[in-house]
Amino acid sequence: MAQRLAAQGIRDQRVLEAIATIPRHLFVRENLRSQAYSDRALPLTGAQTISQPWVVARMTELLSPEKSHTVLEIGTGSGYQTAVLALLARRVYSLEILSDLARQAARRLAGLGLDNVKVQAFDGSRGWDEAAPYDRILVTAGAPAAPEPLRRQLVEGGRLVLPEGDQESQRIVVYRKLKGGGFRHRIDDSVRFVPLRGRHGWNEC
Repeated sequence: MAQRLAAQGIRDQRVLEAIATIPRHLFVRENLRSQAYSDRALPLTGAQTISQPWVVARMTELLSPEKSHTVLEIGTGSGYQTAVLALLARRVYSLEILSDLARQAARRLAGLGLDNVKVQAFDGSRGWDEAAPYDRILVTAGAPAAPEPLRRQLVEGGRLVLPEGDQESQRIVVYRKLKGGGFRHRIDDSVRFVPLRGRHGWNEC
């Protein structure tokens, strides 16, 4: 799969190695495991999905986590993206609004021996104040805009990557926090994610 992603334009070798290391079939439903390594999103419970491998790789590449970084992920889902981040960063905090998915993901991650990850069931649009600030924040659900709590919880010089748009389609937006608290951003590829739910997402919980 890593070779295919490289042919599709993914250049970060650390990202490709992490994708090659994490067994994606462990993060999909059992009846879909024959499709685990196809480049497509697959359904999870609760109307959620596991993102296609190219999207995982591209968003991770844009996030550019380093071994010294603390990363916040919004939208744990199956835990696949979380596992990739865990190989690239010092510490990963991940929030999932659906408690069943959060529990299942935590078990999968523990089973792989990824002990630098903490998963919690919570409204991810509000972030995780207790562990802030973060060097990198990745949102894996479509948002109408970058939630203010996430902006606040990012360090100066940090990077926030999220799909931004309406509930049907989004563009990946990369925010960089400037000295003094301002932001610079750039717009990247078109994607389609499930909506970000919560106080600072598409509806209140």
